[in-house]
Amino acid sequence: MRSALVIVTWLIAAFLMSASCNRTEQSQSSPRPEPAPVSSPAPTPKFSKPDNRPVVAVLGDSLSEGYGVDQGKSFPEIVQTRLHQDGLDVRVINLGVSGDTTTGGLGRLPSALSLKPRILILELGGNDGLRGLPVANTKANLQTMIVQSQKAGVRVLLAGMTLPPNYGPEYIHSFEEIYKDLSKQYHVPLIPFLMEKIRDRMVSTPGLMQGDGIHPTAAGHELIADTVLQYLTPLLNQ
Repeated sequence: MRSALVIVTWLIAAFLMSASCNRTEQSQSSPRPEPAPVSSPAPTPKFSKPDNRPVVAVLGDSLSEGYGVDQGKSFPEIVQTRLHQDGLDVRVINLGVSGDTTTGGLGRLPSALSLKPRILILELGGNDGLRGLPVANTKANLQTMIVQSQKAGVRVLLAGMTLPPNYGPEYIHSFEEIYKDLSKQYHVPLIPFLMEKIRDRMVSTPGLMQGDGIHPTAAGHELIADTVLQYLTPLLNQ
């Protein structure tokens, strides 16, 4: 019995030694895990310099937006290019929205003033007239925009408009007088008629208006830019 117990004890010891050796061999033969790659530091973000150029904001409708012409061909964009060529370091921001009335413009005015523009070109009212809206309402909206802009220390350049002959002489006259009256009352520079050069050259120079007879072509926008710069440049040089 003692002999059998010795044999069993020896077998167990031999088994444990064998298992221990196997674990040692596996530990020695197993590849050591590679160290985790060290991540390189994130690149330092490059921030663009703030644009501190004086701002000219154009609060308008489809004429400002450039309805029907390619990007870069609207009169605000042309004005920006021409000012740069003339050495005037000014940023022109186009806030034209097609179909906008003076009511819509009044609602967007706080956003325009938040840009802290030096000059606000107010090009609105045309859609009011084309829709036959009451002249008194159009005048009141433009008046409020002028007053609020002046209170914010912003100079206003008012762009006058007119209407097609089929609206009747009485309504057209009342509509045109809106701009003249506000210009005198608030001492605001006035562009008598934004599209005056197009009107004056339509017979001799075809292709200045799109097929709808309302919106200018790219060539027409060049002429509008001529008109705007005639009144805007002196204000920038003051």
